[in-house]
Amino acid sequence: MTILIPSYEPDEKLLLLIERLQAAGNRSIVLVDDGSGERYSGIFNQARRAGCTVLTHRSNQGKGSALKTGFRHIRASGDTSGIVCADSDGQHLPKDIAAVGEALRRNPGHIVLGSRHFVGKVPFRSRLGNAATRLVYRFATGVSVRDTQTGLRGYSPDMLDWLCSLSGERFEYEMIMLLEAKQAGYPLIELPIETVYLNGNES
Repeated sequence: MTILIPSYEPDEKLLLLIERLQAAGNRSIVLVDDGSGERYSGIFNQARRAGCTVLTHRSNQGKGSALKTGFRHIRASGDTSGIVCADSDGQHLPKDIAAVGEALRRNPGHIVLGSRHFVGKVPFRSRLGNAATRLVYRFATGVSVRDTQTGLRGYSPDMLDWLCSLSGERFEYEMIMLLEAKQAGYPLIELPIETVYLNGNES
């Protein structure tokens, strides 16, 4: 399994995530520095020394562009394992990343979504934003998805050509992906994950 992490102006939480993933046996980690700049070079250099592959955009191009850079690299490498995408801000726990990878292994040809359940103390804008996109997605596709905005997703390697061909350079890329999945013949599987919000989900 390859773990792909797009990152813009990360802090020490990214290094902690890498440390925990490697302690759990995950050795193939690809980071995409989406134009964070010189100020953040130390964090990415530490990630390189820890054994991660770091791909760099000269300027900020957006999450969708960063993901596609990572997908193209993985495709070119000939990696035939699954790909799990996670965010760099500590909101995705290593155990949930591993669970998405295991679900992908058991269900090749599916997109696995690590879905938050939005119960308990959830920031209002997170609850409202996901409710709105759920309704839009269901109206457009006829498919119900609990968490359309999750960044924790698993993909089979045979999806890489399709993933690289999708439009969208910023956050809209992940919604476009869901909208196009049904027509492309990729069913969705939702896997419950722990909901972690940092600083009121300010990011």
